[in-house]
Amino acid sequence: MSKTVPVGVSARHIHLTQEHVEVLFGAGYQLTEFKPLSQPGQFAANETVAVIGTKGQFDKVRILGPARPASQLEISRTDSFAIGIKAPVRESGSIDGTPGVTLKGPAGEVTLEEGVIVAARHIHFHTSDAEKWNIRDKEMLKVRLGGERGLVLENVIARVSDSFALDMHIDTDEANASGAKTGDVAEIID
Repeated sequence: MSKTVPVGVSARHIHLTQEHVEVLFGAGYQLTEFKPLSQPGQFAANETVAVIGTKGQFDKVRILGPARPASQLEISRTDSFAIGIKAPVRESGSIDGTPGVTLKGPAGEVTLEEGVIVAARHIHFHTSDAEKWNIRDKEMLKVRLGGERGLVLENVIARVSDSFALDMHIDTDEANASGAKTGDVAEIID
C-alpha cells in the first residue's frame, strides 16, 4: 500500500500571543482571515509585521492565526543568515533556549526573548490516517519527494492528533532544493 501525503511549503511566518497582537496592532485587536490553511481552524491572517534581526529585517512577515499560547517565528536557514539570527531546527512549540527577535507593527514593538526556529520538517496525521499506516506520534519517517530534482528526506517527524489533517510541511529551502511545491505529493518510504 502506497503511503502518499500532500506537500505544503511553509514560507517564513509568525505565530503570536493575543497579548503581542494587541501590542503590535492595538488594544482589543483581533486577527482577520486572509485564507484558510490545511490544518482545521488555522488561517493566514491579513496582518503582517516587520521582523528585525541583528543583520537585517523582513518587512512583511505573515501572521498565522488564531493566537497561540507563545509567540514563535518560523524561518528557513537561509532567512536566518539574512537577518543574523542563529535559529536552531526545532519542532513547533519547542522554543526554550532559542534566540529572540524584535517585531514591529503599526501600533508598537515587541522584543521576543526567545521563539525563533527553523521548523523541523513534519507530517500532520489525523489519528485515523496514522492508525491505517501504523504510524506513531513523534516517529521519525523517511519521505521521498519526486520531480526533476527529487530527493529523500530523513528525520521527518510524525505529528498525530484528532485535530490534524494529513499534510507534510517543509520549508522554502527544502522545497527549492527538491523543486517541490504546495500541492505536490510525497511518499512515506520508511
